[in-house]
Amino acid sequence: MNKALFLIIIHLDEEEGEKKVFYLKNLKYKEILNIHELEIKNKKVTCILGESGSGKTTLLKLLNQIITHDHGEIFYNDKPINEIDTITLRREVVMLPQNPIITEGSIKDNLNLGLILSEQPLKEDNSLIELLKLFKLDKDLEDDATKLSGGEKQRIALARLMLMEPEVFLLDEPSSALDENLENYTMEKFIDYSTKRNKTVVMITHSRKIGEAFADYIINIENGKILSTA
Repeated sequence: MNKALFLIIIHLDEEEGEKKVFYLKNLKYKEILNIHELEIKNKKVTCILGESGSGKTTLLKLLNQIITHDHGEIFYNDKPINEIDTITLRREVVMLPQNPIITEGSIKDNLNLGLILSEQPLKEDNSLIELLKLFKLDKDLEDDATKLSGGEKQRIALARLMLMEPEVFLLDEPSSALDENLENYTMEKFIDYSTKRNKTVVMITHSRKIGEAFADYIINIENGKILSTA
């Protein structure tokens, strides 16, 4: 093979494999975060680990502009995040909070909520039922969503995000209310879904075991600073 062509192929492979979806430089937010530099890879699963109060949730909120950084730069797909229309950004980069919002109404209403807010077509009932089965939710679509347990609400909220089909999932402790077996099962199904569709997942987890099982990259954060990435 021609040497020049060979080098071009290597460059393209590296570029595809190492493309970053987020890049943070000299980032500061109040007294909570002080990040010199951080890359989050595209189409990969990144887990953020750290003690309570270390700045994990704040970091996640900055990535779809729920809050705005005080100093430094955040790039999304090589574009300054503050130059991107917020509505457009949040359709592509969707966040699941640790305590998911469940509104009054049926399970079906709650599954469709994200699609309604993002002005996307609603899914057929069969698609909703399949997601309930996927997450081992033995429920009827017309059941009262407010009467679900904490773990059931987490899985409904996770399914709601999947229906929206964003490019990036930001998950804040998506399985904290589940027992260990159901947690492993739920995360395995979700990560399998995301990987097959080339989605990016940035996930805070209380469990190093979950991070090590499912993450392509792990970010360790302490007192608002990045300790290590691997």
